[in-house]
Order: sequence, then structure tokens, then C-alpha cells
Amino acid sequence: MNWDETGPDTDERPHLDDPLDDRLVDAGADGEDTAVEAALRPKDLDEFVGQEKVREQLDLVLKAARARGATADHVLLSGAPGLGKTTLSMIIAAEMNAPIRITSGPAIQHAGDLAAILSSLQEGEVLFLDEIHRMSRPAEEMLYMAMEDFRVDVIVGKGPGATAIPLELPPFTLVGATTRAGLLPPPLRDRFGFTGHMEFYSPVELERVIHRSARLLDVEIDVVGAAEIAGRSRGTPRIANRLLRRVRDYAQVKADGRIDRDIAAAALRVYEVDARGLDRLDRAVLGALLKLFGGGPVGLSTLAVAVGEERETVEEVAEPFLVREGLLARTPRGRVATPAAWAHLGLVPPPHGGKGQQGLFGA
Repeated sequence: MNWDETGPDTDERPHLDDPLDDRLVDAGADGEDTAVEAALRPKDLDEFVGQEKVREQLDLVLKAARARGATADHVLLSGAPGLGKTTLSMIIAAEMNAPIRITSGPAIQHAGDLAAILSSLQEGEVLFLDEIHRMSRPAEEMLYMAMEDFRVDVIVGKGPGATAIPLELPPFTLVGATTRAGLLPPPLRDRFGFTGHMEFYSPVELERVIHRSARLLDVEIDVVGAAEIAGRSRGTPRIANRLLRRVRDYAQVKADGRIDRDIAAAALRVYEVDARGLDRLDRAVLGALLKLFGGGPVGLSTLAVAVGEERETVEEVAEPFLVREGLLARTPRGRVATPAAWAHLGLVPPPHGGKGQQGLFGA
């Protein structure tokens, strides 16, 4: 089965292990890191940095619901990982003075799984459903009625003797989060009263995130040190906070604990995060594309084999950032490096400009 940009012609969806687990710039947190990330989360909209338009719109939705004494409308948050979707869901619950229950699409593979969760909700409770695009189809169809009419039909029995028993639900707020909004069927998207798209952060916004986190972590950092980390954080607060913690470790072991530009740059060299935010995997992909394939075009599977990674890892982890940075292009013939990629790795393109690139970038 070919999971390329267009996806397959079936309703089946890939359920992959998280390919980010071994990456500093976007690794899965556990143990102490999980506790630290929780401590760094903003507690209200005023404290939340960035996403000005989404914050303004969401603030109106929540204030209006509180004024009416009603449950807030369902909310859909879309955007890349690490931009604050989970944090905003917790803020929604706090602003509405309601409990929150957290689950994810991959955990709900049967309609019965969803029915069990919905039937145990309290009135006004916030249900945060991460990776909502990875729910099973039967669960999605049950969710339609739950969101619109606050009831579900539980099927008892099988075949001609099956009976649908309606189960009334208390009013609740569903907060769905997705990194791939295009995979959500229109009937599901249309049932959300508010949809907010999370944008990547600017370096200035990330500097504010880093200074705030440094205060909470009791770390001394100057303006240029924060700017150095922000510039390598790929527009993502989660990555900025993780890089800050690793630079803090370096500063405590190799220096006096204070972070300036030189300390930040030295620490991130140790962790193989370059000045543009590329890590080992990103540079491996670009290096193979340039050195082995003359800049492309080359197929995704071939490129993945060349760097010793799974196809999905290259496509889902490395490519989005490389494309966004203008270092790689996806074409019908395969992946192609841009002139900026050659310059970033300090390589000289071949005289012909790489296989098939003349029509894309000129001779």
C-alpha cells in the first residue's frame, strides 16, 4: 500500500509508532521531562504566548458561554505538533471551571470504546480528543450524534434482532486536536462550533516562551542566548522548551549555569542541532539527496533506504520542516533539493544542476 501525499483510496488509516521518539528536537517526553513540560504549561489565555488570533477568538467563545451559563461550543484545533493544542484544551477547561478528560483517536478503535467514555462524562466536562483524525469510522459516526444531540444509540444484539437503545448524554465540550485536518470527514468538521488553526511561532514569540520558561526553571539566560535557542526551535514552543532544558544541562556541567549565546551555541552543537534548526536526521536526508542522488529527483522509498530510516519517518518527521525551510521540494517525479540545500550543507551542485532540476530551478 502506498502512503504518499495523496494517501490510499480506502478508509484505512496508518497507525504508526511515533517516529519522533529518538529526536531531541521533537522527542516524546517521559519521566522528569513530562513533569517539567506540565509545569511550564500556561494556565490561562492571558499567560499563553503567541497565536494571537486564535486566543482572541477563543476568548470570545468562552466568555459568551460563561455569560449564558451554557457549555462552550465544541472546539477543533489544528496545526503541527508542539504548538499548544493540548495546552489550550486545558485552558478551555480551566476558563470554564470544568473538569477535563484526555484521550486520543488511536485509543478509540470501536464505537463501544467511545460510548464508554461519553456515558461517564459529567455535565459541562471537557473531553480532549487528540489525533482525532485517527479515530475509527464507526466511532466517528457515533460521535456525530453525540456532538449534535448529546445522545448515542447503543446497539444491543446482532443481526435482525439487534436493537438500538438511545442513551442521553449530559452537555459537554469536545476539544478535538489534529495535525492533519484534511483527513477529517466534512460531517465531523461541520459539527465543531469553533475551529482554530495554530500557526508556527515567530522567533520573537519563541524568545518570549524561552524567557518565561527560564524564569520557571530558575535558569539565568540573556537576550542573545534566548535568541540563539529560538532561532533553532523550528517555530515550535515544545522544541524551544526542550532545547532550553538541554542547554541548561550543558551550562550547569560545562559552565557556571548562566546561558549566553556562546554557551547556547556550544550546547546545541553537542546535541547536533545546527543554526537553522536541522538535526541529524534532517541533515542525513539532505546529505543523501545531494551526495548520492545529485539533488534528485529521487523516490521517497529510495531516499529512506539511503538514510537507513523508515519511509514514514522521512515523510512525516524530516520532510515537512525541510519543505517549509525551502530546502526540499516534493514533485511528481520525486524529492528534489533546492539551491538553498546545497548552500546550507556547503556543497557545490553539479554543472547540470542535478538530475531533472533545470526545469525546476533553472540551469
